[in-house]
Amino acid sequence: MTDTKQHAGGSALLAGFALLASQLSLNFGAAMAKHLFPLVGVEGVTAYRVGIAAVLMLLIFRPWRTPLTWAQGVNVAIYGSVIGLMNLLIYRSFDRIPLGIAVAIEVAGPLTVAVLSSRRPRDFAAVCLAAVGLYFLLPIHGKVDQLDPVGVMYAAGAAVCWALYIVYGKRVSVMHGGQSVAWAMLAASLFIVPIGGWYGGAALLTPAYLLIGLAIAVMSSALPYTLEMLSMRTLSSRTFSMFSSAAPALSALAGFVVLGEHLTPTQWLAIASIVLASALTSLR
Repeated sequence: MTDTKQHAGGSALLAGFALLASQLSLNFGAAMAKHLFPLVGVEGVTAYRVGIAAVLMLLIFRPWRTPLTWAQGVNVAIYGSVIGLMNLLIYRSFDRIPLGIAVAIEVAGPLTVAVLSSRRPRDFAAVCLAAVGLYFLLPIHGKVDQLDPVGVMYAAGAAVCWALYIVYGKRVSVMHGGQSVAWAMLAASLFIVPIGGWYGGAALLTPAYLLIGLAIAVMSSALPYTLEMLSMRTLSSRTFSMFSSAAPALSALAGFVVLGEHLTPTQWLAIASIVLASALTSLR
């Protein structure tokens, strides 16, 4: 019994480290992507991220070797569509507001999943903390009028997608290996790549941009989604959401280091409040 508990604890710890590594890769990849926005457009960068990642995942995992059932196909199609839309919305948000603030708003999605899976008083306290943080971030009073309201709305849309990503990701995480991620990225690319091609045009074929796009695809999609899928097998949806709570802080750090995005003390406190709110939902 003791060995079983130790094995389970070790698996959970490894899953936690895998999720942390995915967040670091994802956020620094996002900071790199923002440099490319003026060159090929937000939609073009999203096409790079999703399209190249889909090719890489298909080559690595060759998911066609294990045919999908009808139910699996539906879940994967929804999961992939959510991934594609979430990427596009959050990139549109990054183009208008700082990374840390955009992700702080986006993390409301996994926080909602965590709260809805529990009825503990602590979770309602977490909601109050998150509400306070969002109040000081959202453009609803004069102190934050420098934030673009459209960018905030894009981040809010990404939050809805992130919640759906966790729900449907849990459903497809039982599939073999990286099969679910590979099929999902293919589903996402079917509508994201044409949109990116329409907006980016011939500039997307520039060799230098393609190399940067490859790095973005690996750091922002192929690696983090694979790590997240592995962690979902061990962690519950609520625990997964808790680990995701560090995303706003990591995004703000990536924005500062890579892009030189400086946040005000009030914005940092608001982000800290949202991170603490998300972490509270996981405490036993």
